[in-house]
Amino acid sequence: MQKARLEAFSDGVIAIIVTITVLEIKVPRGADLGALASLVPTLLSYALSFVFIGIYWNNHHHMLHATREINGRIMWANLHLLFWLSLVPVATEWLGENGAASVPAAVYGMLLFMAATAYTILQLAIVAYNGQDSLLGTAVGGDAKGKVSRVLYLVGIALAFVRPWMSEAIYALVAALWFVPDRRIEAQIRSESE
Repeated sequence: MQKARLEAFSDGVIAIIVTITVLEIKVPRGADLGALASLVPTLLSYALSFVFIGIYWNNHHHMLHATREINGRIMWANLHLLFWLSLVPVATEWLGENGAASVPAAVYGMLLFMAATAYTILQLAIVAYNGQDSLLGTAVGGDAKGKVSRVLYLVGIALAFVRPWMSEAIYALVAALWFVPDRRIEAQIRSESE
């Protein structure tokens, strides 16, 4: 199967997710800077979610660029990832409206954990189909960065019930770890083209 349709569909879904997320931000009541102050938690949660969606879009692109062929299992694994990402607008709004509350911070972290797990499942499905010695298989190896990220999400979820701001700081830390596209894949693509 060709991967072009999978890429195009995924790009479309991710674009819709970003659009819905920004549409959840309500216009402030009032015409002064004080009216904007009430939006700060919402804007911060939106910024974090926007970065996460951007990270998934960017790394998804790199992962598929390193993929030769796909099959039905990969298509379902991709849909599994898109399912978790499609819940980002709801979790973002809930976190933005209740940023100091434990349950929204924990649910947001659980969503991030599930999306990271789904991404790993997709990556494993691609490597299983294309081979451990494939471009992607060679590039990701044991995927220590992915494992560390999932552990940090679990720590963040637990901390949400102690200090929600600490959990949100951990989620931002994970975003910082992934902000630069996966260099392992880029390096592998460069070495194969030389």
